[in-house]
Order: sequence, then structure tokens, then C-alpha cells
Amino acid sequence: MILITGATGLTGRHLLKKLLKGETPVRALYRTEERKAEILNFLKEDKDSLLNLQLLNWHQADINDIPALTDAFEDISEVYHCAGLVSFDIRDKKRLRKINIEGTANMVNIALSKQVQKFCHVSSVAALGEEIDGKPISENSERIKAKTYNYYEISKYGAEMEVWRASQEGLDVIIVNPAIIIGSGNWTSGSGRLFHQTAKGFPLLIPKESGFVSVKDVVEAMVQLMKSPIKNERYILVSEVQSFAEITRQIALNMNVKPPHIKLRKWMLFLLWLGQSIGFIFGKSKEINLRNFSSFYSKIQFDNSKIQQHLNFSFNPINKAIQETAQDYQKEHGI
Repeated sequence: MILITGATGLTGRHLLKKLLKGETPVRALYRTEERKAEILNFLKEDKDSLLNLQLLNWHQADINDIPALTDAFEDISEVYHCAGLVSFDIRDKKRLRKINIEGTANMVNIALSKQVQKFCHVSSVAALGEEIDGKPISENSERIKAKTYNYYEISKYGAEMEVWRASQEGLDVIIVNPAIIIGSGNWTSGSGRLFHQTAKGFPLLIPKESGFVSVKDVVEAMVQLMKSPIKNERYILVSEVQSFAEITRQIALNMNVKPPHIKLRKWMLFLLWLGQSIGFIFGKSKEINLRNFSSFYSKIQFDNSKIQQHLNFSFNPINKAIQETAQDYQKEHGI
């Protein structure tokens, strides 16, 4: 049996859909009945006749609830660990550590004790190192000791250290490092928020560049890697590097709404930071700080050749993923 954590998240739900087209039973972790019902609706909306819901076994557990989590590992041979917290709010420092690092440690510890055959961990490009002089970042790029990393980056790196530690103790592991994942679902977080904000008329052209990848590519890569004899390797999953301005422009065009049209200036960032700082007192999130102003204008490149060489893998164009996701958003929101 296969175990999936984070089955109600973006990557987890699409992975669940793919695995339910196979023949192996799948146990999916969930925390609330509301999220479970949401994913069941997501699966039932799929018109693919190959989808076999009889293979699905739900298990309510949190990755920091060790007794419940241990029960979830009964009869499990493979694990896809998709659960994790994505947050750049400075107040989430402890939660990031608890969920991303301690939760992953719990997962690999139980996997070792239950003699799981193979373990796939969904990390992030945020856990990778860096390169100087604009060279593409690869799986071998080293982290810069002098740099101050944000709490999310630290937590994803820490989670990877737990997985690598388990590999030294005998667990066969695969780590994937996706960039920003484009796919339908979870419209209030991650890339889903880009579609939601653009549909509502988000006006700013953000010059920041980042890597983007289709959720279908992420899921396909994970499944292929788990079926292959490859073990104890990590893989960058990036289809293209684009600016947020270009991505939101494509989203707007596909949803027939006015695209962002106001170039982001540094004085605008300062006003946003000031407004956030005031709102912070009343409980609103604070994701912009004086230290990360420069990141809104950063440029970056990734070397995605490793997975292409090891699996003969090819990535889908991002504009195709945006088109499909925009159609799903419009359908779901009646636009």
C-alpha cells in the first residue's frame, strides 16, 4: 500500500488522482472532514473512467501526532510525503519548524521502523544552494553561509537534512525540489492565489523572476522516480523561469480580465510594508520586510538537466499549465 501525506494540498490531490488510476491501494492522510470532503469532490469531478476510488483508504492523522501517524504506516511499502507549511509570515517561525522539520523527522523515523521500501519527499527550490555570477542553480549548488535565509527556506533545508539522515540509516529516498507549482485547487494559497488575485484585478507588474512547473509534471516525475531503481538522489523540477509580471499577464489573458498594468516601484513596496506593519498589530500577515525588498527585483536561473538525463523526462510548457488552470478556476467560480 502507498501512503500520501498532504493529500488535501495542491500536489497531494493531483498525486492521489494519478495513483488511483493504478492498481495499488492508497492511504491518504487528512486532518479535517471538511478538507476530506473537498478532495472527494475534486476526485469525483474527474471524468476519467480509469479512476478507481475503491483503492482509496482515508486515515485521519497529523504528522506531529505520532501514535495516529504510526497507525497510518501499517502495511505501507511506499511513502509520498507532500505535507508541509508554506509561509513567509515571520510569526510562523515555530510552526514552520514544527511541521516541516519535526513532522518530516517523524515521517522518516516511522518509515525506518516500519521498513518502508522507498520514501519520496517533496521539498522546494527554497532548500537549494546558490550560484554566483548568474550561473544556473543545480542540485549541487552550495548554500552561502554568510546569507540570512528566511524561516521558510531554513525549514525546508532542515526537512531535507532529516531525509538525508534517514537515507544514511538505510531508508531509500527520493527528494524533488519543485519551484512554484501551477495547478488547479487551493485558490487562496501558493500559485492558486495568483489566479485568484488576477481574477479580482490585481494591478501590479512584479518584476521578480522565479521558476515555475506544472503540477502534472511534478506528479509524473515523482511517480517515475519511485518506480525506477534510482535512490538517494534529489531533482530540481523547473519547467521555465518567468517573471511574475509575465505569469500574471498570461493568467489574465486566459481568464479574459484586465492584466496587471502598474509597474512596481520601490516606494510602492515601502508603502505596502508600512501598511503591513500597521496591520501586523491587528493580526494580519507580514510577508514583506525591509530585508527582502531586493527579492522583488531578483533574477534567477535553474539547471533542470539532471532529471531530463536520468529519466529522459520532458517538461510541459508553462503556458499550457496556466491555460488549463485558468479554465478550472473559471469553471469552479462560474466565470
